[in-house]
Amino acid sequence: MSLTIYGMAPSRAFRVLWAAHELGLDYDLKPLSFLGPEIKEPAYLAINPNAAIPAISDGDLNLFESLAINLYLAQKAGKLWPTALADQARTYQWTLWAATEVEPLLGAWTYHTLFLPPEERKPEMAADAAAKLPKRFAVLEGVLRDRDYLLGSEFAIVDLNVAAVLYRAPQFGITNYPRLSAWHRRCYERPAAQAAVALRELKAA
Repeated sequence: MSLTIYGMAPSRAFRVLWAAHELGLDYDLKPLSFLGPEIKEPAYLAINPNAAIPAISDGDLNLFESLAINLYLAQKAGKLWPTALADQARTYQWTLWAATEVEPLLGAWTYHTLFLPPEERKPEMAADAAAKLPKRFAVLEGVLRDRDYLLGSEFAIVDLNVAAVLYRAPQFGITNYPRLSAWHRRCYERPAAQAAVALRELKAA
């Protein structure tokens, strides 16, 4: 076993755990917390100099950034990775779009609505995110109008990446976007997704 995942399930490491299960990869999980002192120790900083989780070690390769890790794992495994160059480009496009257009907004809404203690929440940040998220959801609703998944009829690593970023989207509310809702549900009904969610919710309990 050469793949080691550093992180904890109720964090962005969830995305990597989902990918590992989806791709049928054996892995060793090193349960590091984003609040723990271990991420600031020299041994871990050599793997991820950002002192953040997740990261992986795969043989001689150390890699951080959860979505990039998933793209690497899919290509290496030869699964869930498109063969057409245009679809590979769309895989990068939607992965970067999720990271830049959706994650900051959904994260701000989640933290200032659900996670932070009430006295630390900033309602104006939650309201700003809530006002902007529907436009992003409408983009996905549009691209899914004639397909089951982002690249066509088959689930791919790009669906995993985008759906993982949208983990909390149902709590915000996506019922007004029936295609997006159905796609999100299909992604999370997959056995690998359910296994990763079980790890996440167990660790969060």
